[in-house]
Amino acid sequence: MSHKKIKIDQIAYLNLETYSKLDLPEVVEYLDTGSITRNTIIGFQRYTTNTEELPSRAQRKAKKNTILYSTVRPNLEHHGILENPPKNIIVSTGFTTIDIHDDTIDPKYLYYAITQKHYTEYLHTIATNNVSSYPSINPDDLGNLVLSVPEIIEDQKRIAAVLSALDAKIELNNRINTELEAMAKTLYDYWFVQFDFPDKNGKPFKSSGGKMVWNEQLKREIPEGWANATIEMVIDKQPSAEKLQTQNYSKIGSIPIIDQSQDYICGYTDSESTIIIPDQPHIIFGDHTRVVKLVNFKYARGADGTQVLVPKMSNMPGYLLYQIVSTIDLSNYGYARHFKFLKESKIVIPSQSVAQQYSKFVSSLYLQRTANIVQNRELSSLRDWLLPMLMNGQVKVV
Repeated sequence: MSHKKIKIDQIAYLNLETYSKLDLPEVVEYLDTGSITRNTIIGFQRYTTNTEELPSRAQRKAKKNTILYSTVRPNLEHHGILENPPKNIIVSTGFTTIDIHDDTIDPKYLYYAITQKHYTEYLHTIATNNVSSYPSINPDDLGNLVLSVPEIIEDQKRIAAVLSALDAKIELNNRINTELEAMAKTLYDYWFVQFDFPDKNGKPFKSSGGKMVWNEQLKREIPEGWANATIEMVIDKQPSAEKLQTQNYSKIGSIPIIDQSQDYICGYTDSESTIIIPDQPHIIFGDHTRVVKLVNFKYARGADGTQVLVPKMSNMPGYLLYQIVSTIDLSNYGYARHFKFLKESKIVIPSQSVAQQYSKFVSSLYLQRTANIVQNRELSSLRDWLLPMLMNGQVKVV
């Protein structure tokens, strides 16, 4: 397979177009840098421009096959390619957009090529030496990249197809996990918000005339026999444990390292001294990011401000507490959303039988979710291993 040298700014337009306030569509779908990581999009923010103010960075135009690359902290890998973008998409000026105009270059291949580890490390080195407030690169740093690519575009497409298949399976697992989370949340709402858990006859409690009583502390009716409490009465912070420093994180290992990022598995370790084995699911609570995650597998703690919350009452199992914490609104507390605010929240305490029944129902959902997370990490490792070997021809696609 013969290769040719290309320079990014010679085969693509960088930051081709921006919107002005006069040409904004009535409804836009906005993507910021934190909402995409390694080609996985968490979601778009929808704005109606004649009634809502757009974020100041919502200016950059993008289209099908636009490559997005965040200019801040390249090592965070906030990048992707828009294969099926929504109508009227706008992306943050925190991205450099790359639109290929050379028809001998496959966009998906180029995306994978520039996201190889050695390019990420090179760009991050440039970013950390920058004198700006944040480690950042500029469009020219991307434009000046020189790559060796297969001369025949069909060869590029075959390589991209292999890597895309792995990414597609990862994305499928992510969608399944989203559905599993939604199922557990729906059951929680049905049982503990609407109070239509199964009564002794298997019928929905409140809808079937189950007795409700007024609770003065909660200022609402709750099922007879249920009680009220505050979060601090049912949850403890996990005692301080050894925390692994960033330099000790690895891409591979037997024990996931947990932090408060969106992915929340930030690396791996084989250090036995750092293992935490939960006897009940643990809740990962970001002390400033408001990330709430459930962990039902052995793990080690990362060295950020992550707080680990654990149940301390038998009739409030971890799966139920995770749903409760996930629904508590701390938006009025500004940046410092620490446990000291969370612990004051008032909650309903159900009967032990209902709480345990809920936990039993959803445990299988979360065990499947965990299996998907583990598989995704394995698929990501395989992709990362294959990527440079496919690009340099050590592994060939036929």
